[in-house]
Amino acid sequence: MTKKPKVFISRPIPEAGLELLRREEVDLEINRDERVLTPAELIAGCRGKEGLLCQLTDRIDADFLDAVPGLRGVANMAAGFDNIDIEAATDRNLPVTNTPGVLTDATADLAWALLLAVARRIGEAERYLRAGKFKSWGPLLFLGADLKGKTLGILGAGRIGTAVGKRARAFEMKIIYFDPRENPALERETGAEKVGFETLIRESDFITIHLPLTPETRHIIGRKELEMMKPGCRLVNTSRGAVVDEKALVEALDRGRIAGAGLDVYENEPRVHPGLFQLENAVLLPHIGSATVSTREKMAEMAAQNLLEMLKGRRPPNLVNPEAWKE
Repeated sequence: MTKKPKVFISRPIPEAGLELLRREEVDLEINRDERVLTPAELIAGCRGKEGLLCQLTDRIDADFLDAVPGLRGVANMAAGFDNIDIEAATDRNLPVTNTPGVLTDATADLAWALLLAVARRIGEAERYLRAGKFKSWGPLLFLGADLKGKTLGILGAGRIGTAVGKRARAFEMKIIYFDPRENPALERETGAEKVGFETLIRESDFITIHLPLTPETRHIIGRKELEMMKPGCRLVNTSRGAVVDEKALVEALDRGRIAGAGLDVYENEPRVHPGLFQLENAVLLPHIGSATVSTREKMAEMAAQNLLEMLKGRRPPNLVNPEAWKE
C-alpha cells in the first residue's frame, strides 16, 4: 500500500481545493482557525509533512525552512510571493509555486471600485448619510471628480494593470503607463502610451498601482513622488502596501497635497497607519482584491494542483523558482 503524502494547510481554504487534495488521497492537516499562525505554530504544523499550502500572510524564511527539512514543495495561494524567501528555498532545492492569472479580473474590478469611490467620495457620503446628517440635496454637497477625459496612470502594466486599462475605455480616459516592458496589447486595445516614471507621476489625474514588491519597488511612491503629483490627483493601490510610504501618504492627504487615496493593502499589514483612519479622503479596504467566490475557488484549486504535482515528482505549472526543480 502506497503511503499517503502528508500536507499542512495553514488556513481554511475553499472546499474546491480541499476536494482536489482528498481525491488524490492526501493526508491533510488543516489549521481551522481563521487567523495567521505564529512562526512556531507554522513550524509545528509542518513537521513531518511533505507539502505546505500557505497564504501570503505566512512568512516562509530560512529559519522556517531549516526547521522543516522534510518539505518537498510549498504552494502559495497568492499571485505574489514576497512572503517567501525564494533564494533560501532555491538553495535548499525546494520548489515554490504561486497562483497567477486567476485573480486578475477580480483585482482589476476592485481597483476600479476604489477609483470610483475615491473620485466620487462614496465613503464620505455614506458615512454622512448613516450619521443622520443628510437633510436635503445641495449644490455643493460632496463634489467629486469626473473621469471622462482625465488621465489614468497605470504603474505596472502586467496582467492586472492591463485589465484595469481595458476597463478605462468605458470611461473615455487617456491612459499612460510605466513598466520596464512594452505592452503592445494594452497600447493596441486602449491607445495607452508608455511613458517614463516621473512623467506618469506628474501628468496623471488618477494613479493605480500594480507592482510586485521588490527591493526596487519598496516605497517607489514616497514623499518626493507625492510632491510631484497634481494637487487633484487620486492614488489607488491594490498591489502591495509597502510600495507606498504610508507615513508620507498620510501627510500628503492630511494637508491636501493630493485629493485622495483608495487602499486595499498596507505597508505593515494587518496594521494600518493610524493617521489613515482620521482622513475622510482615504477609502480603506481590508485586502479583498481577489475576494470573490469563484476567484478564491480557482486559487485554491490551482494551489492544490501545484502541490499535488510537486508531491508526485512532476514539474508544477506555476513554478516560481525553476532553479530548484530537479527532474
